[in-house]
Amino acid sequence: MSQQLTLAIVGATTSVGQSVLELLEERDLPIGRVVALGSADEAGETVRAMGRNLDVEDVAHFDWAEAQLALFLCSAQESLRWADAAAEQGCIVLDTSGAFISDDEVPLVYMGANPDALGDFRQRNLIALACGVTSQLLAVLRPLHAEVGVARANVAGYLAVAGAGAEGVSELAGQTAALLNARPVEPACFPAQIAFNVLGQCGSMLDNGYSSEEWRLLQESQKILGSDVAINPTLARVPVFYGDALALHLELLQPLDAEQIRAILRAAPGVAVFEEEEGVPSPVVDANGRDEVLVARVRQDVSHPLGADLWLVADNVRSGVAQGALQAIEVLLRDYL
Repeated sequence: MSQQLTLAIVGATTSVGQSVLELLEERDLPIGRVVALGSADEAGETVRAMGRNLDVEDVAHFDWAEAQLALFLCSAQESLRWADAAAEQGCIVLDTSGAFISDDEVPLVYMGANPDALGDFRQRNLIALACGVTSQLLAVLRPLHAEVGVARANVAGYLAVAGAGAEGVSELAGQTAALLNARPVEPACFPAQIAFNVLGQCGSMLDNGYSSEEWRLLQESQKILGSDVAINPTLARVPVFYGDALALHLELLQPLDAEQIRAILRAAPGVAVFEEEEGVPSPVVDANGRDEVLVARVRQDVSHPLGADLWLVADNVRSGVAQGALQAIEVLLRDYL
């Protein structure tokens, strides 16, 4: 399309927001104006977008009729407060918060699996985008499921503090400095000290014993792959600033050896397979700034005839959320607007 549109970004000052703005610089999209939105406390801050500095505006005072597209990179609470108002004024909203995952009128999209679902935005002018951990998992699960079928995925996740937002990054940095100087720390963003520690909880705890991030991963994965694929996640928060890692145990419907799995994943979009001689990738050293999900340690499970084990790492900010959001905007502009 030739028309230059306005894109509003709620959460432009976040790590994901910064990554989205960087990716916008790399793409030739028909976006003539970017509006950076945030809370009243963030209003007046400056972000860099499309070659110039932008002042962050208070989302509470923004006229949604000025924008044709809005990307929500904020909490579920903020999305629930503003997304419907934006959509009702004709703005197409892409939301990353998980606020609408249970709403059947809002399509859930992972660009590596169901980009055609973007066209269903017309029901409410709303699109829910899969979270970073779901995107990382499905980049590997979907091609294997399409090839032989996946009966069950047991997922042990080691998630960076950036998944909890700027507050999480700040808390890890502050606690690390304090403890190295023999000063006490008080947790605020996390339920316990995160520096030099591992927390067996990501998000709030639910009545069913799952954490909110585990439950979101389960719901999103099954909504996209189908409820016949069993998803069993346990997610831990680790003292790493950026980059998520998943230890994945699969039970397939048909046997595949390790080389067959590697061959399938080498051909999968958004996946980079580390060969044995390349070693084992880590989130910080290898995944930082990369768009792909990195896969290594592919092996058959000696305890299960149809089992396979894999190690996955990804840049949870760039690859996990920002890349998928920009791909969705690109397809919307090309095919639907």
